Amino acid sequence: MARGSISLPQVALPDRRGFLETKRKDTWWAFPLITLLYFLAAIVYLNWAGWHGEHYYFEGAYEDGSRAQYLSPAYSPVLWSDTSRVGSAPLHHAWFGEWPSWLPKAIWLIPITPAFLILAIPGGFRFTCYYYRGAYYKAFWGDPVNCAVGEPGFRGKKFRGERWLPLSFMNIHRYFLYGALIFNVILTYDAVLSYIFVNADGSHRFGIGVGSLVITLNAALLAFYSFGCHSLRHLVGGVKDCVSANPLRHKTYDCVSCFNRWHMQWAWISLFWVCFTDLYIRLCSMGIWSDWRII
Repeated sequence: MARGSISLPQVALPDRRGFLETKRKDTWWAFPLITLLYFLAAIVYLNWAGWHGEHYYFEGAYEDGSRAQYLSPAYSPVLWSDTSRVGSAPLHHAWFGEWPSWLPKAIWLIPITPAFLILAIPGGFRFTCYYYRGAYYKAFWGDPVNCAVGEPGFRGKKFRGERWLPLSFMNIHRYFLYGALIFNVILTYDAVLSYIFVNADGSHRFGIGVGSLVITLNAALLAFYSFGCHSLRHLVGGVKDCVSANPLRHKTYDCVSCFNRWHMQWAWISLFWVCFTDLYIRLCSMGIWSDWRII
């Protein structure tokens, strides 16, 4: 050994862990399991609701003869309405009117409904979300299952990241954001309509039903989720080396950062509330639940 050199101890690297092998003693499996069940349940429900194509609009009459205007967020906006389906939106609520003859109502065994004409944007925004990716990568394909827990061996030893297909698709999240912000405006408009009740003579009046509050809270939660998006924070201030040099931009960046601190909570709460809002309107349309008129 040369003079002045330092002798370092020999440290053996740990062996590769088998799948789910770990020395952790805590309940590390709880959050991935909850994520898997929660996310899977929401996906199954929203797909079923989208395929169903009925009872997504509630226009039930109250004692005074007025009618509500409740539209499920899973079907908003309605581009074309198929009025032959029970509980579908009226033609005046559809952007382009009656379902066109050139648009099939099913492709093989897959039904085509108003929900599936607009599903790509809100679904793509949530599926490519930075937070959700970290959550369902762990829960669905164990990448990794959790810290210091063995990963499944079918992926091999080389980590490829999101630079190649199919995971490179996730990098278009920022473009889904632009569409999601437009959807936030549309859902806010639906919330406003839920306070406008139609009288028996065709005139309109202000009113508040439980459904109005449900739809409004849904629009707010989805807006909070969008406003906390990492891509939006980069859009409003992240491209600047010194964002504080522009007071307005700095304030906007701080506001988005405030929502971003709760991004995980907004993600999970808004996902639940979208499902609940659709369920509420669906059960009211089917006559199983009654919408309580407050004003």
